[in-house]
Amino acid sequence: MKKLERTKKVADLTMAKIRGITRHIRNVEDNCLLLGEKLIGLGEIDLGRKLIANGFGHDLSKFAGIEWENLAPGQIAQEDGAKLKLKMAVLHHQKTNAHHPEYWNGIENMPRVHVAELVCDWKARSEEFGESLRDYINEKATKRWSFSKGQKVYDEIMEFVDLICDKPFEQVTQG
Repeated sequence: MKKLERTKKVADLTMAKIRGITRHIRNVEDNCLLLGEKLIGLGEIDLGRKLIANGFGHDLSKFAGIEWENLAPGQIAQEDGAKLKLKMAVLHHQKTNAHHPEYWNGIENMPRVHVAELVCDWKARSEEFGESLRDYINEKATKRWSFSKGQKVYDEIMEFVDLICDKPFEQVTQG
């Protein structure tokens, strides 16, 4: 009976991890599809198509190895060395996924398609955490990755944000 209980517990934890990962991936996929369609409509056909394709492969590294073992959504690090393992898993994720600035040794070095996917990822995270995407970019991302208003990458990011986000209610009612 104990083996069956342990198996059920492992199965429940596994499914909780899968649900957390796939929820995020689906959110990013939806964002990539939306932004990709808008880019295609604006004539950036190759960029839109590549972004949509990237959305279908977003964060697949989370299903294996160090990321699977240590990047579980909602998991609380309790064992010895858990914080170091989490840090290593995050670094692995950033260095193996092209939608992260760390992959390119800086956000200013990122190709446009990966900046677009990064915005789709940030939008998904902001919704998952109930935060403002624009506030996150202006208050946190600019500091974390050392870029600012007026820089090419900032303008590119905000171009994608404006395409993917609905206008605030006040802007809609004022014309």
